[in-house]
Amino acid sequence: MLGTMRRLWQTVRPIRFRLYLGLLSAMTASIVALMIPQVLEYIVNRLDSDATSVVIWTGGAIVLALGIVEASLIWMRRTFAVAPSTTVEKQIRVDFYRKVQNLPVTFHDGWGSGQLLSRMLSDINQIRRWIAFGMIMAVTSMVTVVVGMGLLVRSSAILALIFFCAAVPVTVIAYRFNRSYSVLSRLSQDQNGDLATTIEQSVQGIRVLKAFGRGPTALEGFTEQAEELRRTEVRKATAIARFDMFMFMLPELALGVALLVGLHLTASGSISTGQLASYFATATLVVGPVRMLGMLLGQAVNATTALDRHYEVMDSAEAITSPASPQRLDPAAATGAVRFEGVHFRYEDAPDHMPDVINGVDLEIRPGETMALVGVTGSGKSTLLQLVPRLYDVTAGAITIDGIDIRELDLISLRTLTAVAFEDATLFSDSVRENVLLGADQSLTAEQAEDLLHLALRTADATYAYELPEGVDTRIGEEGMSLSGGQRQRLALARAIAARPAVLLLDDPLSALDTKTEETVTERLREVLSGTTTLIVAHRSSTVALADRVALLDGGRVVAVGTHHELMATSARYRWVIANQAEQRRRDQDIETLTGELELRAIQEEGR
Repeated sequence: MLGTMRRLWQTVRPIRFRLYLGLLSAMTASIVALMIPQVLEYIVNRLDSDATSVVIWTGGAIVLALGIVEASLIWMRRTFAVAPSTTVEKQIRVDFYRKVQNLPVTFHDGWGSGQLLSRMLSDINQIRRWIAFGMIMAVTSMVTVVVGMGLLVRSSAILALIFFCAAVPVTVIAYRFNRSYSVLSRLSQDQNGDLATTIEQSVQGIRVLKAFGRGPTALEGFTEQAEELRRTEVRKATAIARFDMFMFMLPELALGVALLVGLHLTASGSISTGQLASYFATATLVVGPVRMLGMLLGQAVNATTALDRHYEVMDSAEAITSPASPQRLDPAAATGAVRFEGVHFRYEDAPDHMPDVINGVDLEIRPGETMALVGVTGSGKSTLLQLVPRLYDVTAGAITIDGIDIRELDLISLRTLTAVAFEDATLFSDSVRENVLLGADQSLTAEQAEDLLHLALRTADATYAYELPEGVDTRIGEEGMSLSGGQRQRLALARAIAARPAVLLLDDPLSALDTKTEETVTERLREVLSGTTTLIVAHRSSTVALADRVALLDGGRVVAVGTHHELMATSARYRWVIANQAEQRRRDQDIETLTGELELRAIQEEGR
């Protein structure tokens, strides 16, 4: 816990001075509050004097003044601490988002999106509450207890000893609570992240759940997860309740014993009535921070757990980074010549006995050429494609663009040179315009951007966007789910075209299109991509026809390169792959038809 809190203290360096002022205000306010019982002692000890009214009015005025000062200091504490802590919260959140953006795809492959979402929102919010309130009040409460104990000793050493004896079991109980509660806190926050992942996946896959009638099954799984979280929260609440019981009981027990002893001491003349009154008034003020220490300890455990989860992501290695001194390649002058030289790649979690996914690929793509990658499922086509923009890094060999190793280029520059359209089209909850122009040159004028948008939409046969309710400014909903699969895929293709890359990477971007639409898009792509080097993953012969040459990938290696007609004539393996893909395409179409019928049936049943 201490190491984690030290890291947090480094994080809040920009606002430390404000936090010091907030801490000083809070501590001063607590000390001012402790002065009020001393005034009470002064009043009680002089009630039998001739100037009783003067004593009462004077004491009352002092108490009122101290109350005003205390209230002002509490206001200052909030002013000094709350606003700066929100600034730090924003910066932590921005740094976290930047980190997530920079982490490699392999990291995201192994993490549930809900886990990252819970860390980004609830955990960082927990950290902010600790900075703004918990951290200051923990120190203030300890100062209050220490100063208060000193004042209790001043009133009566014997009575103070009784109160102090209650602190010993409280310390032991707090230590045991900290150990058990930290485990429960981490478990609860992890389960929250898993639950968030389940919700997100269910919302994204709602059409599939409805179409296959698996809603009740999904609900059962979600209910089980929610029940596990509920049980953990109950265990947390039970632990806090047990801890609070002792935190309330022991001080109250000590005060009860002190009352009996104090009355005896007062009757015997060992202490004055004013000292007894001062003792109990001071003890009442000290009991509050003692109890609060329990709540603050729980908050500290939650904050530490949140910080550990936060740093778990922040400490993840950024395996794919820009070089310290990158080479320059002007996008306007780039020819787009791509070369794979003995390229190997294997996933980090791959068993040792498994061969590399990409197992020694040698391939050259000429400037302006369209090269199709063909192979059976699992042969490594999509993986090879993603190595070019360094979504993954080669584990051996090299990939060059215009003779420069891509690892020697700045990442942003490299990804400006390239553009990707994936088979699984990912769109953002924004307008069509923003989605298509996502990777376009930001220096374009409004008129140039509009022309580029129209060209990209026309090329991808996505001009249906102009017929949407608000045209290209229509928001298409989360992940573009308000559109059909083919419409989403065409927008994703238009986005890649609008980036005007030197190297265009297409991962079977036409798979969701019907034959007629595919022919239209293919013809337009030939025209628009005439000067762009294109590497396209193809699963059907009609897509292969777009290419100037074809590379056959088998077992992680390129085993044949040539035109479609050359390979059909010379390679039995190529002929088998093309025939197999045609059969697979027919099966996929049958499944798509069945899925569409199920979706329609689910919608009709909902309507009834």
